[in-house]
Amino acid sequence: MSTATHRGTQHSEVPTATSGTREWFGLVVLMLPVLLVAVDNTVLSFALPSISTALQPSGTALLWIVDIYPLVLAGLLVPMGSLADRWGRRRLLLIGSVGFAATSALAAYSPNAEWLIAARALLGLFGAMLMPSTLSLLRHLFPNREQRRLAVAIWATGWAGGAALGPIVGGVLLERFWWGSVFLLAVPVLSLLLLLGPVFLPESRDPAPGRIDFLSIALSMTAMVPLVYGIKSLAHDGLSGAALSWSALGVSAGIAFVQRQLQRDDPMLDVRLFRTGAFSGAIAVNLLSVFSLVGFLLFTSQHLQLVLELSPMQASYVLLPGLAAMMVAGLAVVPLVQVVHPSKVVAGGLLLAGLGYATVTVVGHDASAVALMLAFVVLALGIGSAETISNDLVVSTVPAHRAGAASAISETAYEVGAVLGTAVLGSILSAAYRSSLERPPAVSDAHAAAAWETLGGATGVAAKLPAVEAEALLSSARAAFGSGVALTSSIGVVFMVIAAAVALRTLRNAR
Repeated sequence: MSTATHRGTQHSEVPTATSGTREWFGLVVLMLPVLLVAVDNTVLSFALPSISTALQPSGTALLWIVDIYPLVLAGLLVPMGSLADRWGRRRLLLIGSVGFAATSALAAYSPNAEWLIAARALLGLFGAMLMPSTLSLLRHLFPNREQRRLAVAIWATGWAGGAALGPIVGGVLLERFWWGSVFLLAVPVLSLLLLLGPVFLPESRDPAPGRIDFLSIALSMTAMVPLVYGIKSLAHDGLSGAALSWSALGVSAGIAFVQRQLQRDDPMLDVRLFRTGAFSGAIAVNLLSVFSLVGFLLFTSQHLQLVLELSPMQASYVLLPGLAAMMVAGLAVVPLVQVVHPSKVVAGGLLLAGLGYATVTVVGHDASAVALMLAFVVLALGIGSAETISNDLVVSTVPAHRAGAASAISETAYEVGAVLGTAVLGSILSAAYRSSLERPPAVSDAHAAAAWETLGGATGVAAKLPAVEAEALLSSARAAFGSGVALTSSIGVVFMVIAAAVALRTLRNAR
């Protein structure tokens, strides 16, 4: 496909034969890694209190346990998407499945925080092999646009639903088993994929792949990892020299990467795709949607367990209606977009997500389980509808032979959004918590240091104190955490309003 086509409003398609039962079974198989990787992004939300108790990580280590997985994933998705186009999408999917399952078992039995951080980094490596292949194989399975729109809706619903399902799965497992059980979930799921994948998934690749460009791979990683880490550091430490240096390194490498892709006849990533407004707008929507979802789940899961003192199982029930709402919205929006312009559907969904955040802002630190449940339902309805349309636009605006690279860009947006949701909103929440926490006079310096790190740390310290001192510390910690939640939710509202404005502008020419 020529560059001129990329500069048009959309990639046009002629009617094609419809896919049959075998292809729909293939979609079911593809949903296995999609659900798993999405669950793995958020399943730790409910396990964090148990991990804090068992491994005693510092506040920084706790954030790294959450962040390292999407950070590595984000840095490797574009190179892995390009390799999938060249080596075979199904092949890379199956290789990633073996590595992901084995590493999940290692993570489950981590003896300390450092071991768990390393295992999560390896999970990011193998996860990067899984995700680009799923969306690009989906396009290969469903060349017919109408069927593909429904398939993409199911895929997007599975991803978003999996992210929401993570805390629920975590709650169910933690009610019965130790924290490591949330990682062992990958073993049976990916074993099933390894059995069924060769049967129902056809191999596909770029028919005319270029040479493997190791310099572009290095530039891609040098752009993504330092940039995301720099943003994380800016959110946590402010305008420090280290944060600015990391960010500058990432931006410089990103500029060099783009220049190299524009100069090559066979670029690893066709950055000209971003000249299509619908494509670039859809990528922005994916990033901001996941930012919203992951950030919301980060503080909600802690509030339900550590402030409202619900068990993991009870807390998971609170989120269950939101999961159902997200799935319903993702499928219901398919006929809606036939009569309402995509830009308006996406913008409306993002504003609905902002309303979910606004609900938490209004109730503040007094948020009940019912209030959080309703807020999550509203947010989930918005995210579910917006992501379905944005993902359909991603796969329909590029030529089929570049599906792997385009899918990798989309997945990178997801993972950067997950990192930022945790890093930015999580760091703001932690800073607000530390600034608002009042130390009861009877709490020693050693205990105060642990309590100031996280709400989970304060809960662990309280368990070692006499009843009166414990209650004073918990009361102060929960109030401080609640004020941080209110502030974080307000920022979430602002981000969703900005995202809606971006969608209206960039998607206005989308079909």
